[in-house]
Amino acid sequence: MRPSIILPLAGAAFAVTGWWVWSLGQNDDLEAGRVLYAENCASCHGANLEGQPDWQIAGEDGILPAPPHNETGHTWHHGDVLLFDYIKLGGAKTLAQMGIQDAPSGMPGFEDSLSDSEIRQIIDFIKSTWSDRERLVQEEATKTEQIG
Repeated sequence: MRPSIILPLAGAAFAVTGWWVWSLGQNDDLEAGRVLYAENCASCHGANLEGQPDWQIAGEDGILPAPPHNETGHTWHHGDVLLFDYIKLGGAKTLAQMGIQDAPSGMPGFEDSLSDSEIRQIIDFIKSTWSDRERLVQEEATKTEQIG
């Protein structure tokens, strides 16, 4: 084989191998996120990310039921920082950081039971279930969040 052909072929083989190794890691992270979601989130937000019935209607205590994380909910309208903080700190603390005081929230914080990496894996798993359109909207929300 001529040297002028070997180098491009070697580069292509290296790129394909790199992509394959990277994708294995991504799949592991998504699987870890799926398991973490099942263990920590599904009891309220549903095994299929469907949320609780009537999630947009507050109960007598003023607390909204757990929303869905699928296309019928609003999770994909929010940037990564807000999603991360909501899981880590809980709803009330996150809203208080935003200047919204005394807002009732049923969302507990998981800062004592989930690492930052595990929280990101859960978010990545949830995002992996969305359509391209929902992912694009959420990416824009994340960009806006970083600018603001």
